Amino acid sequence: MIKKLHHNAYRCRDSEETRQFYEDFLGLTLAETLLIETSKTGRHTNVLHTFYRMQDGSYLAFFEAPDREFEFKKQHDYDLHIALEVEPDVLTEMFEKGRSAGIKTRGISNHGMIDSIYFRDPNGYVIELCARKDGHDEMMNPQSNGARDRLDDWTATKIAN
Repeated sequence: MIKKLHHNAYRCRDSEETRQFYEDFLGLTLAETLLIETSKTGRHTNVLHTFYRMQDGSYLAFFEAPDREFEFKKQHDYDLHIALEVEPDVLTEMFEKGRSAGIKTRGISNHGMIDSIYFRDPNGYVIELCARKDGHDEMMNPQSNGARDRLDDWTATKIAN
């Protein structure tokens, strides 16, 4: 049985630039760096793998791999975004901090069970900070919220069209 998320890993352009955003701006602690000089298949490489700790003990991780091609592009919210939970007062603070730092900041968006704000990190990834609203747990309860029925209806309608 899966216990919890340990880390999600993404490519980054520059480890220090990424650290400045995730540690200095968002406040996540740089917990570990792994220098990878040989792949598991024995190929020489030069990769730095960094881990940023979140309050629940999980991590966001990044690979800087200058010897490996990768297309960095601005992601659309629907394509890829990383949503990180904060307390409601922190959401407001980070909204103001982003604006003050000259970081394009969007929101505050009401999604029913959460309120969200959005930034782009230096790699083009959309970072969402979200705060739970009253009723969140009830809205996210699959035993009573009809999530499976909506998915089944979506799938049936998509196939029919």
